[in-house]
Amino acid sequence: MSIQMIDIEELPGKQTPPPVVVGNREINEADIAAEMQYHPADSAGSAQLKAARALVVRELLHQRAQQIGLTPADSDADNDAIAELLEQELAVPEPGKDDCERFYAIHPERFSQPEQLSVRHILLSAPPDDAKARDAQYHLGVDLLEQLSAHPERMTELAQRYSACPSKDAGGELGWLLPGQTVAELDRALKHLPEGLHERPLASRYGWHLVWVDAREESRQLPYEAVAEQVRLSLLEQATRRGLRHYLLALESEIGVAGVTLDEDSGGSLMR
Repeated sequence: MSIQMIDIEELPGKQTPPPVVVGNREINEADIAAEMQYHPADSAGSAQLKAARALVVRELLHQRAQQIGLTPADSDADNDAIAELLEQELAVPEPGKDDCERFYAIHPERFSQPEQLSVRHILLSAPPDDAKARDAQYHLGVDLLEQLSAHPERMTELAQRYSACPSKDAGGELGWLLPGQTVAELDRALKHLPEGLHERPLASRYGWHLVWVDAREESRQLPYEAVAEQVRLSLLEQATRRGLRHYLLALESEIGVAGVTLDEDSGGSLMR
């Protein structure tokens, strides 16, 4: 009995994606594959789609620049032509003072100074996979905490003597810490600690931390005058993205795109 060979292309369910075409120019698969490195995603298919959309956006702008006489000679000039095109055709209204003040009032979390803590510590080094060392350092930590509870003035001395952190040279002082400025395990614990010497060693991947919170400054909204320019730029960025999206969708309709459609955040595909 002979076996008939079947081309892979003929197997059921195997579909070739339609070509991506902008106007009368096709964007080839090699260009899309090369662009994918700039668009990380949770799957190759998602990265491919993002890359295709980004190239479609640039091609729409390139063709529109040619339509109005901004004809680039090379890739650098292409970027300049696109920038000039957007300068000419993308009108973004400047946000007014009332709009800025309203945005500031609605989004206090965006214009706030985060909570910060003034912290001293002693790091008793112990690798996470060395159970014997971690046990020994934990018991040393308990002993040192008892000494510090009875004689808090010895913090500098004990930090310089026992700590494996470079802060030992400053008596264990870490200064004012913002969220995310120290190792993740300690960072999470610090959010919940009251001021003063913590009563037990805190574990991290580096060992055990004996922590003293000297002061805490709660998060607070900054005065409008201090962030007025930041508020204005935030609103201007939002307006620019909205305006760019509408502009690109209009170009998509006018010039014509096949093989892919622009998503609702088309402006995000403009530049890598």
